[in-house]
Amino acid sequence: MSVTVTLMHVAREAGVSPSTVSRILNGTANVTPDKRERVEAVIQRLNFTPNVQAQALANGRSFSVGVLTQNISSPFYGETLAGIERGLEGSLYYPLVVSGHWQAEQEQQALDLLMRRRVDAMIVLGGVIEDEALQQVAERVPLVAVGRNVLGLTERCVLIDNREGIRQVVRHLAELGHREVAYISGLETQQDAVERREGFEEAMRELGLPLRPTLMRRGDYTEASGEQEASDLLRSGVPFSALVCANDQMALGARLALYRRGMRVPEDVSLTGFDDLFSSRYTTPPLTTVHQAVNELGQQAAETVLSLLAGDLPHMTPYVPRLIVRESTGPVPHPLTAGGLLMHDSS
Repeated sequence: MSVTVTLMHVAREAGVSPSTVSRILNGTANVTPDKRERVEAVIQRLNFTPNVQAQALANGRSFSVGVLTQNISSPFYGETLAGIERGLEGSLYYPLVVSGHWQAEQEQQALDLLMRRRVDAMIVLGGVIEDEALQQVAERVPLVAVGRNVLGLTERCVLIDNREGIRQVVRHLAELGHREVAYISGLETQQDAVERREGFEEAMRELGLPLRPTLMRRGDYTEASGEQEASDLLRSGVPFSALVCANDQMALGARLALYRRGMRVPEDVSLTGFDDLFSSRYTTPPLTTVHQAVNELGQQAAETVLSLLAGDLPHMTPYVPRLIVRESTGPVPHPLTAGGLLMHDSS
């Protein structure tokens, strides 16, 4: 009959107290490296598997990290969640994920649900809920936000320089000779969408390019909205030689609209996105986009949570995304054409 190895067995073999073994397992032990190595060696030799439920009862912890995402089916959030899982690997913590769907009421319900589950920490991905609600959560458990700046919690926010990312896109297009540039933004309720739209407008003005309200459209970060807004742009007959989308998903929808109109990318219209989702390198043609290391940002959020749980104060610096040039952008066509209609530079 096999004998179940317990925490007491490990402690006795390693010559330490059971509480020391427990603290080493949950990452809160302040012990010398040789003692830690000795305990870990015994754990491996005895093939010891911690009883997480027992530890939770003993330590008052659930060993779970609540994750408030927005849409679990979104490729963007899917890659971010994969990064969070990777960041928690090797610890005793596991993620509990609930979606808020960019609705403040649903996000509050999700937060309440996770807190009732007694999560030990919280990771918030984007969202529109008021900062005050997140501040209240942060008073109870460690909280890290990704892609938004929460007032009073900036040191716990994984921030992206969205303005600089979109400026790189505009500069790239200007270098290719484009002047008539259309833009599809996200919803104004979303902080990153506002920052990207403002960055686009700033870059257009700085480079002396015409900023035309008739070429500014608003989607909702989904493929369907990208297709709809691009179709409306083409039907309007307003000339443009490049189309900038505030995320990759809308760029994929816009690509379909261009295809259905008989427009070639990039021969007739250059197309760009933002996020550098894994699928964007396999579109036809591969998409020029802004890389923001989505998976790595999720991993950084998870590692920051683990640091906070261990009593360490993280030092966060804004992430500066970089432009990835692929085959969806090219020199401005001469003459500009859209669906067989001659397009003139009206500046």
